[in-house]
Amino acid sequence: MSKAELLLPAGNIEKMQYAIAYGADAVYLGIVDFSLRSMKAGNVITLENIKEAIKTAHQMGAKAYVTVNIFANNDDIEKLPALLEVLQDEKPEGIIFGDPGFYSILKGKLPDIPLHISTQANTLNYSAVKFWQDLGISRVILGRELSLSEIETISAKVPDIELEVLVHGSLCVSYSGRCLLSDYFTSNKRKSNKGNCTQPCRWSYHLVEENRPGRYFEITEDEKGTYILNPKDLALIKYIPDLINAGVNSFKIEGRTKSLYYASVVAKTYKQAIDSYYKCATINADELFNELAKTNNRQFMTGFLADKPDFEHYNYNSSKGITGATFVGVIEEHINDNKYLVKLKNQLKKGSTVECITPNGRYETIIESIIMVKGENEVNVANTNYQVYLDLNLPEYIKTEIKWAILRYKE
Repeated sequence: MSKAELLLPAGNIEKMQYAIAYGADAVYLGIVDFSLRSMKAGNVITLENIKEAIKTAHQMGAKAYVTVNIFANNDDIEKLPALLEVLQDEKPEGIIFGDPGFYSILKGKLPDIPLHISTQANTLNYSAVKFWQDLGISRVILGRELSLSEIETISAKVPDIELEVLVHGSLCVSYSGRCLLSDYFTSNKRKSNKGNCTQPCRWSYHLVEENRPGRYFEITEDEKGTYILNPKDLALIKYIPDLINAGVNSFKIEGRTKSLYYASVVAKTYKQAIDSYYKCATINADELFNELAKTNNRQFMTGFLADKPDFEHYNYNSSKGITGATFVGVIEEHINDNKYLVKLKNQLKKGSTVECITPNGRYETIIESIIMVKGENEVNVANTNYQVYLDLNLPEYIKTEIKWAILRYKE
């Protein structure tokens, strides 16, 4: 079996580039109107830049998969051919879909591009995997509700098809993401299975009794709050060896709306775990897990892989993510000596201790000076989105890969 693939989300081209630089073997690109993260504004993947995104991924040595995994209505079927015409020029390595209505169109328009079945198809058994294989599907993205032993059985029963498993990121409270809460709560204006979910599973709830209108009661009886639908995030870093042995071909990371810092650190951490397995090296799972905790998360759990989730797998305190470290910014250029051009992503104070992270290294240093690019004046504090020159005492080996360097506070 070939080496297992690390698959990262591409919320936009910049995030995609950092994900690849930090270890992603492949990326998945969600097109506006056709994916389950259909952001309408900002720097996103669209029909206008999808070819550029695919070409960029290929130039960096990574595979590119395109997601068209919405549950389609009639008008969506009518719009699909226009997207497929764009993909005929700059061919991706795969198309991810879940709606059977897309199957014949995809096979007819893009006969040479492999098709992957989305986790939205709720594939939970080897018979269903065999069904998709008989239709010519090259990869099945298994449902998130499977245990390790169930994955092993599927791989043994259908050994000649690729299997993909989600190993890290946010989870939906509904079965394989099939939820209608957003649709109901927004009068069908924000459809969850059209990429516009309002995430009502992250809301705080109270109980209203029919004969007491206007009076709100806590659903829970302790101090934890009422986020009763809010599952913790998935983190299977400790199970990478077991999943490879079980026959998994691709490890998927969730997070198209997360930051480039998240994409970089998560990619680097899981890549280290995968590489260590193939080098027969010892994996320090606790150290890797602690590194993941320095990215945005709602606390972690192992989902259904080891055991069935219970009440401890939900975060009752808050729907907002926490992080063990603060993203400072990206290094845009090495000017000379110890002088670097940095684009800030958070406030930075002179004298702070930061970590400089690159695809192959990490180094701690102190901010000796902050000089504003605009005005050339030295300051003690610089704010988000400012461009500044920083005096960073970094070793030579980091300078050789400074193009993808990021900074975070040493917590």
